[in-house]
Amino acid sequence: MDIGHFSDKGIPVNNNAEGMKVNSLGYRCHEFTPLPQGKKNVVILGCSHTFGVGHTEETYWVAHLSKHNTKSLRYWNLAVPGASADRMVRILYGTEKVLFPKIIICCWPSISRRERLDKLPIDLFGKDKYLRYETDDTDQQNFLRNIFFVHKFAEHVNAKVFHCFAEEITNMPKDLAVMNYVTLKTCWPPWDAIKSHKTNRERITDPNLAQDGTHYGDKHHLGFAELFLKKFGNNLK
Repeated sequence: MDIGHFSDKGIPVNNNAEGMKVNSLGYRCHEFTPLPQGKKNVVILGCSHTFGVGHTEETYWVAHLSKHNTKSLRYWNLAVPGASADRMVRILYGTEKVLFPKIIICCWPSISRRERLDKLPIDLFGKDKYLRYETDDTDQQNFLRNIFFVHKFAEHVNAKVFHCFAEEITNMPKDLAVMNYVTLKTCWPPWDAIKSHKTNRERITDPNLAQDGTHYGDKHHLGFAELFLKKFGNNLK
């Protein structure tokens, strides 16, 4: 089925690849065809943080995650720099008859972002003029709509869904699999859960940044991957 910019058998082209090593459609993963057989496909959706802008092939969180249970799982990074929740959902629907996903991981960006479906899709964020009438309430309701679409898709294809956040935690419906106590942004420096007055506790003030000097660095990404697997690793099978 193909209607407008939506398809169930065509993953949209990513034109925001930032000069990175990508496949023919602009995604930081292997080619989609011919599709290898024998493992469950894990689809990972997100923005530049999940794409791994400013990182080598080995230092961003999806690269760390992709080493988990490789005997049973194959990972597909479908993150797009600048992506909104809207765009993530549109990409997901395009995977139905291409990747046949059985596990879906959503690392949500800021919910103030939108995708404007004009003649060509446009990513909207920041102070874009098209966002002038959006509010905290419309942001939240648009986000919840996308959560609904993700879970209806997962219900349709019999897939599991896991949620996490790149920068800000957003309220989610109950009974979903959500890492809602830490984000990629807040996972480093690590906080000691045990209160202590010891004078030798390490104080970290320097930021940990990626090679582009803007995105979060390798310590954020490694820590985030470890926390994600600590919470959901037993269910990734």
